Amino acid sequence: MRILKVWDGEYPWDVRAEKVCQALTGAGHAVHMAARNRDARIPVERLPECTVHRMPSWRGLGRALDAASQFPAFFNPRWVRLLLRVGAAERCEAVLVRDLPLAPTAIFAANLLKVPVVLDMAENYPAMIRDLWTTNSTKFGDALVRNPKAVEAIERWTLARVDHTVVVVEESRDRLVRDLGVAADRITVVGNTPGLDRLASHAERAAPARAATPGPLRLVYLGLLEHARGVGTAFDAVAACRARGVPIRFTVIGDGRARADFTAQCARLGLGEDVVRFLGYVKYQDALQVVAESDAGLIPHLANESWNTTIPNKLFDYMAAGLCVVTSDAIPTKRVVEAEGSGIAYRSGDAAALATALETLWRAQDTHERGQRGRRAIRERYHWELDAERLNAVMAGLR
Repeated sequence: MRILKVWDGEYPWDVRAEKVCQALTGAGHAVHMAARNRDARIPVERLPECTVHRMPSWRGLGRALDAASQFPAFFNPRWVRLLLRVGAAERCEAVLVRDLPLAPTAIFAANLLKVPVVLDMAENYPAMIRDLWTTNSTKFGDALVRNPKAVEAIERWTLARVDHTVVVVEESRDRLVRDLGVAADRITVVGNTPGLDRLASHAERAAPARAATPGPLRLVYLGLLEHARGVGTAFDAVAACRARGVPIRFTVIGDGRARADFTAQCARLGLGEDVVRFLGYVKYQDALQVVAESDAGLIPHLANESWNTTIPNKLFDYMAAGLCVVTSDAIPTKRVVEAEGSGIAYRSGDAAALATALETLWRAQDTHERGQRGRRAIRERYHWELDAERLNAVMAGLR
């Protein structure tokens, strides 16, 4: 099958987009990706996992206006033109669109091309947009292009018109069935899991020797720095641990719109670089190496509708590296961690509860045992090879 993959950002790179393309190509499909192109890269690039067709630059507009006109609005004529051109030229037989912003455009193009369309719903987009508004993280123009009510209406419209929907976790599937009336047989769970090769890339950890006084707990966070992700709670918890005499070394990998707020918070709390390190953006493979040098991985996401219906890549990144997982009680992550015995959960948004969880791990010195259970769960249940089979079954069912 010749597949038109619609990705609303620049490519490379995105971890899920790459895995999806690799899975489809590995099954014998020809994958053609339509991608954004704010950096004026070459229009067509052949990569091992797909051929990337980037939006042509409109140099006459100037770089800023050209980039703005490529915005993945729900219906953008530039995107329509790109999808129709690539879909027709490459004789694509199906459209696979990532997330809601370009779904209406993909549906329109697929109808004109007379091919089926699949939505890869990597997150609960309406809930994510509400989070941005609730935490005052919106930008100029969001009232028009990221209005929560409009997004909800577009999601309902889209789900009624796609041929199949892929979600990342069971809780997302249940929401679509329960709240939006989507038939269960039109939904498939394809998780955010790593490949089994990830286990081989991280050496098996030796159990540490028991110490009368344990060393610092090496904690890591990998992800965007946003208030909606509950990251601020972590710094309050680390300060509370420090006041109790519990040593924490906290490494923060990633960037985001709230980074300045968090660095200011650390300054107010007296958390210097010897306690909290902000590494900023780090290439994914390099970030995984930093993760592997830690004892515990943190997922502080708020237990709201958004994080109760999606699951982050970082959960499985931590587990594959043999880290103990410290997670809020957001439903999917808490469910996996507690079922596998691979970590500990605390009450979302509660810095005192997180501090207690961290102190418990530090005193118990059982992060290694929990981490090994996580690695075993990746090997047995949570790996991309299984999810790739489910994805390819979806595409095969479109014939």
